[in-house]
Amino acid sequence: MAQDSATVLAETVAGAALVLVAGAVLIPVLRRLRQPPVIAEILAGIVLGPSLLGLLPGDLPATLFPPAVRTNLSAIAQVGILFFMFLIGWEADLGQIRARRKAVLGISLSAMVLPFGLGAALAWWLWDGHRTVAGHEVARPAFVLFIGTAMAITAFPVLARIIQDHRLQMTPVGILALASAAVGDALAWCMLAVVSLVAAGGGSGHLTTILVGSALYGAVLVGAVRPLLARLVTRMTKDGVVSARLLPVVAAGVFAAGWTTHRIGLDAIFGAFTFGLVMPRGTLRSLKAAVGVPLEHCTTLLLPIFFIATGLSVDVTGLGSAGLLELAAVIAVACLGKFGGTLGPARLSGLSWRDSSVLGVLMNTRGLTELIILNAGVRMGVLDTRMFTMMVLMALVTTAMAGPLVPRRAYARDDTADAVDGVDGVDGARGADPSGRAPAAVLEKTP
Repeated sequence: MAQDSATVLAETVAGAALVLVAGAVLIPVLRRLRQPPVIAEILAGIVLGPSLLGLLPGDLPATLFPPAVRTNLSAIAQVGILFFMFLIGWEADLGQIRARRKAVLGISLSAMVLPFGLGAALAWWLWDGHRTVAGHEVARPAFVLFIGTAMAITAFPVLARIIQDHRLQMTPVGILALASAAVGDALAWCMLAVVSLVAAGGGSGHLTTILVGSALYGAVLVGAVRPLLARLVTRMTKDGVVSARLLPVVAAGVFAAGWTTHRIGLDAIFGAFTFGLVMPRGTLRSLKAAVGVPLEHCTTLLLPIFFIATGLSVDVTGLGSAGLLELAAVIAVACLGKFGGTLGPARLSGLSWRDSSVLGVLMNTRGLTELIILNAGVRMGVLDTRMFTMMVLMALVTTAMAGPLVPRRAYARDDTADAVDGVDGVDGARGADPSGRAPAAVLEKTP
């Protein structure tokens, strides 16, 4: 047994090396096509999986990545996901979006409601062909709610990188996109929590247990953990220097919060995200340097494994002709929902048709956030392999569209200020600062 464990460990680290190298090779190639690294890393996983490498003799994907190795790679990747979700929660700043910011709220809500409704209608039609997962029937409400939620996603991290690459961060389009995606992030996790409750099933008693457990967890988090973290940061900060001991304490808190929400009946990512929400922000750069930067480096290393491990589970060859028709419908509904849900409110906010169209393309990017949600759907037992494959390919296509369709443009500082002031009072958004750059923390951790 010890020898078997050592062999699995050796195969796991070899598999991790292979997926990291594959992603690193494809990233510069795809960058020439104006694609973010996430596209290259997902494609690397698809290439190494049954969709391409599996077509060669010898079942190479199973040889290179046997089940035990894939399980270990997924576990390693989940560490990166938990840290990433903590950082997203920690960086969340919705204070800049006030009640009078009609443009931001109108765009964010419309860009979620329309794709959710269209996605739910499509899921109602698709359910019959995807109702069985691992021998168990998926409840139609859970399937419909999950697909609707997945269609409504806009990936803030990838969006921030695309906006920065296209020099849009201080334009009306860039600011509205970042602010709307910030609101959408918060709504998306709330929607996924509802889906988790529905998917858990187990009768009203089980649902009550989850609701009560979630309420108690939230109360403890706000009433006890938040002030404790604030006191801990204060004690471990002397003369503007944060003790190195704070990092392992925060990391332990992220893992403990993830374990708690899992035990409650929700996904572990909710624990990491909410722990980030109550983490003191502070104004000390040393706090970011001592805690945020090391965790960002960790996610930079581990998230490619998540992307590629996700790609390994994609089997395009298993779709068949009927699956290709369904895939076309999924992509069409995803694009129509996001683009249509963004275009109208953007025009009402004062943007031109051209800028409204660019904003619609930006809001259609799904990237990392979509993949996290899809993997949560697999863990919930809501998605079968074929549906998972179609949704991953949809996320890949909608994210890849932004590179060639969004024009590169740069405004002079004076023109930028005038343009920003002209958009329904939107003078700032999460992801942009007066220097015209997206926060380094967000961009550094963006895959």
